Amino acid sequence: MGAKSGAEYVERLNAELREVWIQGQKVEGKISEHPAFRNVVRSMASLYDMQLNPATRDEMTYEEGGQRYGLSWLVPKTHDDLARRGRMMQRWARASFGMMGRTSDYLNVAIMAMSQASAYFASNHPSYAENIQAYYQYARERDLTLTHTLIAPQVNRSVSVGKLQDPYIAARVVEKNRRGVVIRGARLLATQGPIADEILVFPSTVLRNTEEDAPYSFAFAIPSSTPGLRYICRESFDYGRSHFDHPLGSRFEEMDAIVVFNDVLVPWDRVFRLEDAERCNQLHQATHAVIHMTYQVMHKNVAKCEFLLGLAEAMVDAIGIAQFQHVKEKVAEIILALETMKAFLRASEADAELDEYGVMTPAWGSLNAARNLFPKTYPRLVEIIQQLGASGLMAIPTEADWNSEIRGDLERFLQGRNIEAFDRLKLFRLAWDAALSSFGSRQVLYERFFFGDPVRMYGVLYDTYGKTPYVSRVKAFLGGEAQ
Repeated sequence: MGAKSGAEYVERLNAELREVWIQGQKVEGKISEHPAFRNVVRSMASLYDMQLNPATRDEMTYEEGGQRYGLSWLVPKTHDDLARRGRMMQRWARASFGMMGRTSDYLNVAIMAMSQASAYFASNHPSYAENIQAYYQYARERDLTLTHTLIAPQVNRSVSVGKLQDPYIAARVVEKNRRGVVIRGARLLATQGPIADEILVFPSTVLRNTEEDAPYSFAFAIPSSTPGLRYICRESFDYGRSHFDHPLGSRFEEMDAIVVFNDVLVPWDRVFRLEDAERCNQLHQATHAVIHMTYQVMHKNVAKCEFLLGLAEAMVDAIGIAQFQHVKEKVAEIILALETMKAFLRASEADAELDEYGVMTPAWGSLNAARNLFPKTYPRLVEIIQQLGASGLMAIPTEADWNSEIRGDLERFLQGRNIEAFDRLKLFRLAWDAALSSFGSRQVLYERFFFGDPVRMYGVLYDTYGKTPYVSRVKAFLGGEAQ
């Protein structure tokens, strides 16, 4: 089978029914035609079409055993492999200006890394190593679209999930039988969950290694159509308006959903780790999956910075504010953010090495720094767009206004320095959708917490970063002075 097309993605999505709820109603019929999902499904389909388009096929896929596969499934063995896979990621990221954070390459590379680190899974049970290897092959052959869920519901963070009054609020093991493991409870959040083939239910990194936490410790993958699995969606930020009115939200709105497990049976061959909190906490780092995932994320972040730079400069030019020093300073901030992210990404490639599993792995230091910096950088870049647009981001009539009898007023009062009113209005509606709309606000929240609590991440960075050599230099200098 190998790399799939957009049409195949949509056909499979509609054929495999899943339980999805949104605004108090269960989704019936073809999910690709539902107003909350149809536009993002089209955007996802267009990405898959790049894999089979003769003009882009060689950049998006690789051949093995006479079959073509999406490049995100590639096991990189050389620096060239890594760079080739990176170019593919960049093309997908630029297609949505980085606004789609859960394109398939994000989790594909995680499964790839885990499959190569199968020995780590064998430490829990020998069959789990076989399971993760088989799942990689299965997912690659079918070019699965994957989502994942990590976090327990925010009920009472002052205690562990095992101490909550209701032990089945957070998803946990109910029983183990000859067919598999039964799971009951809920997890947050599955981005693009309702439009994914399968869901990876992976461990959080905050499990406590106690006996009561063991039932909450697992890693497995199941189809979204599995009986008992339910997706409960937030309201859609695609309001069914035109691309003119909502240029980003009407194309790239990725749904986020609560995942409920109503005694869901997970077959044994889909279990990768079970009831081992310590190794669950280490899973992403020990397999280097987080490194490959962060590498993909950095391509998204670069694309996002590129977009905001282009957007900011277009606004500056349209309303003639380039001569002001504070404007230059603000746009320069975006330039610095872009070049910083590009430098981190390039450094991770240049310093990449084969890991203990034989996988060419980007350097973690630069990627780890980047993933800690971007959650603070992105909100500032959006703030700059708000400051540059100012009241112009409020003076944004809709397409219906433009096509009404008041068009003459709009043509006169909304023109720019060197741009007609229609094009200026489209530009400022784009800026509004990036910086002020529900879609744009969700992007800010999403980036703030992409890899988890930023404060905790900084704490982990502090605890794990090798600071000793630098301290030793200072002490050696001071020791020399004392002599």
